[in-house]
Amino acid sequence: MDILLFDVVKIVFSLGLLSYASWSDFKTREVSNKVWVFYAPVALLLSLTQLILYNFSQLPLYGLSFGVTAGISLLLFYSGVFGGADSKALMCIALALPFAPVTLFESIIAQSISPISEIIFPITILSNGVLFAAASGIYMILRNVVWHKKSKQIMFPGSLSQESFGKKMLVLITGYKMDIAKVKAKWHLFPMEDIVDSANTTRKLVIIPQDEGREKIVERLSESVQAKKIDRYIWATPGLPMLIFITLGLVVALVFGDVIWSLIRLVLGS
Repeated sequence: MDILLFDVVKIVFSLGLLSYASWSDFKTREVSNKVWVFYAPVALLLSLTQLILYNFSQLPLYGLSFGVTAGISLLLFYSGVFGGADSKALMCIALALPFAPVTLFESIIAQSISPISEIIFPITILSNGVLFAAASGIYMILRNVVWHKKSKQIMFPGSLSQESFGKKMLVLITGYKMDIAKVKAKWHLFPMEDIVDSANTTRKLVIIPQDEGREKIVERLSESVQAKKIDRYIWATPGLPMLIFITLGLVVALVFGDVIWSLIRLVLGS
């Protein structure tokens, strides 16, 4: 098998599994571990075979690329930024595509790959994914502004007004106001606020919604709405899976390169 054919196989293989995982995550908010159990060993076998046959001297760099990616993935997971599927996906990508496939896409991405991502390609994929996820925040802000203008309602009523500026901004870029009835009816919507003190109707913002306890939070909010202690519009988020942005980040990294690096070069005029 030609060295370039190895890259093609690994790219098609990765995109196929990541697309399925993204679809599963979006539909059910779950990704079977069977995906990663299948992805990881096949990716490792393909990459090791390619390196042993054609670039044996790069084996240490392969270990470095995976090690750095695994470290970042675990850090993001244990800090609550990444879900389990997101971390596993990034580590599997590191096994399959540790280095930027510049030779395969030389005419397109050769000038758009940062020096670091040449040997740790998953960094480019991650940075692209984070950038696209952040861009979705612009849509959220615009939606919230339009809602505020149309409804003439306060965005952070009652005790929510006492929350920190940082928390309010995070909620503004990741969630939007929605009728509690819709949140209750749609399982993929997660409340971004909770009732702390039902007697005084003290509310707090929930920055990182979790599956566990969702129903109890929704029930507490519903009871407060029914008792007319709070209005029916609460902060909620669709919780768009980061895995979708990671997959998109991979696609863009393959056909364009490192978006952030390209923007930096454009600003610096280099």
